Amino acid sequence: MKEKMINWKDRTTNFWRNRTKVQKITFFGSIFVGLLLIVSIVLFTTHSNYVPLYNNLSMEEVGQIKGELDAKGVPYELTDGGKVIEVPEEQVDSLLVDLAAQGLPNSGNIDYSFFSENASWGVTENEFNVMKLDAMQTELANLIKGIDGIQDAKVMINMPEEPVFVNDAKQEASASIVIHTEAGYNFEPSEINGLYHIVSKAVPNLPTENIAITNQYFESFDLESSGNNTSKDSYTYQQTVKQDIEKDVQKRLQQMLGAMVGPGNVIVSVTSDIDFTQENRTEELVEPVDLESMEGLPVSIETIQETYEGNGAAAGGISGTGEEDVANYQATDDDGDGEYEMTKETINNEFNRIRKNIVESPYKIRDLGIQIAVNRAKTTEENEVEYLSQQEETAVEEGISSIVNSIVTTSIDAAYEEDVTPEENVSIVFQEFTGADTQPDTTASTIPTWVYAVGGGLLLAIIVLLIIFLRRRKAESEEEELLQESTAPMEVPDLPEQEDSEATIRKKQLEKIAKEKPEDFAKLLRSWIGEE
Repeated sequence: MKEKMINWKDRTTNFWRNRTKVQKITFFGSIFVGLLLIVSIVLFTTHSNYVPLYNNLSMEEVGQIKGELDAKGVPYELTDGGKVIEVPEEQVDSLLVDLAAQGLPNSGNIDYSFFSENASWGVTENEFNVMKLDAMQTELANLIKGIDGIQDAKVMINMPEEPVFVNDAKQEASASIVIHTEAGYNFEPSEINGLYHIVSKAVPNLPTENIAITNQYFESFDLESSGNNTSKDSYTYQQTVKQDIEKDVQKRLQQMLGAMVGPGNVIVSVTSDIDFTQENRTEELVEPVDLESMEGLPVSIETIQETYEGNGAAAGGISGTGEEDVANYQATDDDGDGEYEMTKETINNEFNRIRKNIVESPYKIRDLGIQIAVNRAKTTEENEVEYLSQQEETAVEEGISSIVNSIVTTSIDAAYEEDVTPEENVSIVFQEFTGADTQPDTTASTIPTWVYAVGGGLLLAIIVLLIIFLRRRKAESEEEELLQESTAPMEVPDLPEQEDSEATIRKKQLEKIAKEKPEDFAKLLRSWIGEE
C-alpha cells in the first residue's frame, strides 16, 4: 500500500511538472471561482429574511425587547432610528407569543389591570386618584390607537376637584388629545364626530366642547355638526365632488389617448366648473289628453232636441237676443203657421292634472377645461430620436379633438350645452418630453438575472475543466504503463560467489544499484509493482 502511495505521488509530481504556466493558472483559477461560487450560493440560500417584529416602539420598550432577544440568542436588527425591531421571518410568530406571555412590550403606563394585580397595596386617596387618572388616560389612548388611520395617541385629562358643599356646582372635565395619523389618511367628518363621542362618553362629565384633538402637525380636528349646512362641511363636499369628476375624466382620457400615442407620450390635465345650486320646486300642470287636437277626454255628454209644428210656430224667433234665444235666428210674426227644430249638446271634458315635486341634482357640470400635452419626439428602431412632422401633428390633433369633444359634450349638463364650445375648452400642445418617467417602479427587489447567468456559466466552465483535467491525467497514466511494459528488463551483473546466503546477496546487489543508478532502481521497482 505504501509503494502504491509513493507511485501515485510520483505520477502526480511528474504530471504537475509537465504542465505549462497557463495550465497551472487556469487550474487554480477554476478552483478559486468554484469555491467563490459555492460560498455565494450558500450565503444566498442561508440568508434569513428579516421582517418587523414591532413598530413605533419607545426607547424603553426597545430596551426591554432587546434584552429578552439577547437572552434567547435570537438575531435581530434595529431600524428606523431604533423604533423598529426586525427578526428572522420564520421566528416572528413564536416570538410574538412568547413576548406577549411575558407582558412585553411594557410601556410602563398604568392601566386598569394595575389595580387587580396590586389590590393589597395600601395607598392614600390622592395616590389612588393619580393612578386612576393615569389608568383612564392609558386605556383611552389604547382605545383611540385601535381606530384606522391612527398610529399612536397621547391623552391628557383634567379632572376637576369634587365640590366641598352640596350646593356648589360641579365643574366640567376637559381633555387634550394628540394623535399620530398615518401618512395620506383623510378622516371623514363622521369619523371625527365619532372620536369626540367616544372621548366624551369615556370620561365622566366631559362635554364635547371641552375636548381638543390635534395631530402631530398641530392640525386641529374640529367637531362637525350633524347636518350638512356648515360652511366647512359644504366646502369639503364640493371640493371632493369637483376632484372626483376631474379625476374620472382625466383617467378616461389618459387611457384612450395613451392607446393612440403611447402611455408615456401624453399628459392630460382637467379642470371643471361645477354648479352646486340646489332647487326644490312643486309644479302643478294641466295638459290635454290629445296634444295634437288640444282636446280633453269627454266624461259626460248632454244632448237636448226640440221640434214643434202649428200656429205660432213659424220659423224664426223673438226679435233680439235673450238668454235663451238663438243668435241670428230670423224673427217672424206670431200669427203664422209653421214648425221649428232646436238641438243643444253639452260635453264635459277632463284634462290631465299633473303634480310634480322636483328636487334638482346636487351638482351640475357647467364647464370643462382640458389641457393635453403630446410628446412630439419618437424613437425609431435604430434608437434614433425623430420628431413628428406637421402632417402627423395635424392628424394626431384631429383624432384627439374628436375624442375630447365627445367627452366634453356628454359630460356637461344639458342646461349649459348652448353656452359651451368644446373646441374652445380644449388645448393641445406638442412638446418634447425631457422629464423622467414618474410612474412608480413596481419591480420587486430580487437577485438580478445576470447573477444566475454568470454563476451558471462559471459552474459549467469548472465542470468542463475538471473533465478535461481527468481525461488528460488518465491518458498520461496509460502512456506510462505502456512505456513500462515495453521497457526491457535490466541486466544485473553477476554476483561474486560468496558463502553468504541468497537473500543477503540480493540485498547487497539492490543497495549497490540504488546507490549507483537510482533511476534504474526506480524503474526496476515500478516493473515489480506492475507485475504484482
